[in-house]
Amino acid sequence: MSLLKTIHSPMDLKRIAPDQFPRLCQEIREQILSVVSQVGGHLASNLGVVELTVALQYMLNTPQDKIVWDTSNQAYTHKLLTGRREQFHTLRQYGGLSGFCKREESIYDTFNAGHAGTGVSAAFGMVEAREQLNQTHKVVCVVGDGALTSGMTLEAMHHAGGLGKDFLVILNDNQMSISKNVGSISAYLNRTFTGEFYTRMREETVQFLQAIPQIGQPMQKMAKRAEELARGLILPGLLFEELGFRYVGPIDGHNFEHLLPTVENVLKLKGPVLLHVITKKGLGYEPAMRNPVWFHACPAFVRESGQPAKKAARPSYTAIAVDSLVKLARHDQRIVAITAAMCEGTGLNVFEKEFPDRLYDVGIAEQHAVTFAAGLAAQGMRPVVALYSTFLQRAYDQAVHDVATQNLPVTFCIDRGGLVAEDGTTHHGAFDMAFLRHVPNMVVMAPKDENELQHMMKTCLQYEGPASVRYPRGVSLGVKMDAEPKALPVGQGEVLKEGADVALIAIGVTVWEAFKAAERLEQEGLSTAVVNGRFVKPLDVGLIEDVAKKVRYVVTVEEGARMGGFGSAVLEALSDLGLTHLRTKVLGLPDWYIEQGPQDLLRERYGLTADGIYESVKALVAQEVTGEPTATRGNLAASGFMKKRESFGDEQGS
Repeated sequence: MSLLKTIHSPMDLKRIAPDQFPRLCQEIREQILSVVSQVGGHLASNLGVVELTVALQYMLNTPQDKIVWDTSNQAYTHKLLTGRREQFHTLRQYGGLSGFCKREESIYDTFNAGHAGTGVSAAFGMVEAREQLNQTHKVVCVVGDGALTSGMTLEAMHHAGGLGKDFLVILNDNQMSISKNVGSISAYLNRTFTGEFYTRMREETVQFLQAIPQIGQPMQKMAKRAEELARGLILPGLLFEELGFRYVGPIDGHNFEHLLPTVENVLKLKGPVLLHVITKKGLGYEPAMRNPVWFHACPAFVRESGQPAKKAARPSYTAIAVDSLVKLARHDQRIVAITAAMCEGTGLNVFEKEFPDRLYDVGIAEQHAVTFAAGLAAQGMRPVVALYSTFLQRAYDQAVHDVATQNLPVTFCIDRGGLVAEDGTTHHGAFDMAFLRHVPNMVVMAPKDENELQHMMKTCLQYEGPASVRYPRGVSLGVKMDAEPKALPVGQGEVLKEGADVALIAIGVTVWEAFKAAERLEQEGLSTAVVNGRFVKPLDVGLIEDVAKKVRYVVTVEEGARMGGFGSAVLEALSDLGLTHLRTKVLGLPDWYIEQGPQDLLRERYGLTADGIYESVKALVAQEVTGEPTATRGNLAASGFMKKRESFGDEQGS
């Protein structure tokens, strides 16, 4: 009988004899592989923490005791052991289980996280809440070694170590973040083989000294003092002890004979403790062990071969952006590229192959990445910072204070702008256009297709100030590409179609959907103009004025937050121009966190497809005729009238 099927909560796990745990772990890996190969997900990291998760749930009394998973994309085993096995096949699907921890999903999920480096801070907040409320439960944070490059993790450890409260941090050390770890902290941790040598040497030395009559004990005390100095030279623990944590380890994270007694013992220790556990990404599945970067967050794949189930027919927007960057870098030695532990994800591994000395991977340190770029730009370089939209949020102050105030020529390549599908709430790139357009000196643009993207790359790198270009996740449209990138006039949009009744002013991936909607509207007698905004900032106010004076209805479309975004910019312009008599509608993402689901489905839900745009225009026209509002997906979502909890299911708690 399957052991996993008998577990409906951690209490059931405690009824299984520990000598059965290896068999249980094999079943868990089989379940994870079965589901992720079908739906995609974070495979390598989850296969690496199976034993550690089992050990923690066995030794702790959850949910009274709290486990915080930093990033939480490695919590699949945690989900399987906490009552979600029967729903596990819905992982990352619309209306199904999140690929991350979600407090709204289970009482065993203590903190929502999708960004690395948040775990220790959140967990220590729980420690202090426990102390304030006079409670006695345990708080454990599992943090990856890659997250130690995040300044926030070190800030939190500095705080926790200084206050000295009972707190266990488990360092899951697999020598990887998403890409291979970089920097001095990674090199420091990689001394583990020396640490093992040191441990054996210490044990043998103590045994030898104890065997010497009379002088053995004094010599042992002297050796203890020397040990403190030697430990800092050869054992990767002094850093943590200087931060106020008692260091234990390193231990094998896949060996229950080591894990169980060690976890049991460290949970009894007082004060802050760091347990250093060595794991292997992808353990149990050979393709994932060979290529942990690709299997960090992979699409559906053929299990037998490890190859993608589907191969893209066209290059991705990411690939087009990097290909353009490489072309431009061949002619300009000042161009350098910066990534924050996302070399493969942002496509910069292609740039690195041609220009290995001009690629900087700074680790999970987006704030440093942006200010580092500012320093480069201040000395005449042309740095390109490539980040996912959701991760650029972490460096907002640096973009404002360190780049824009000095008008430095830093290019921001904002990947995964807009809806990103199955990673859901914490990863949708909803806010970048809104939070960048109000920053003085910043140029903000988004291409309608891949050909325009290459030209925008050239525009950014030629501009004498900060500039950003955002592009979506997924394959390109397949349009004809010009031979070489060429700079666009900054702040100049384009009219794709003239019209006398309605103006659809769109930006980014919504432009061609607006064009298709216009063709349908024309068939019903509504002469419809289509404008490709290109620039959120500076906005082409002259073009908007020319178009708006010819029509009665203006509808803006963007795959970003409505509040403060592109549509808001257009309405501000119309107000400044005195064109307030026009009937207007802003289509975009509403004021709530968007749930997980396929991009096409989410675009349909929020009225951002050709059909949705068409329906919104028809409703706007009908509203003027009848004086009554007409419901469509687009205008209901825009008004906030369509509540996600009621209409779409609730990623935040159904």
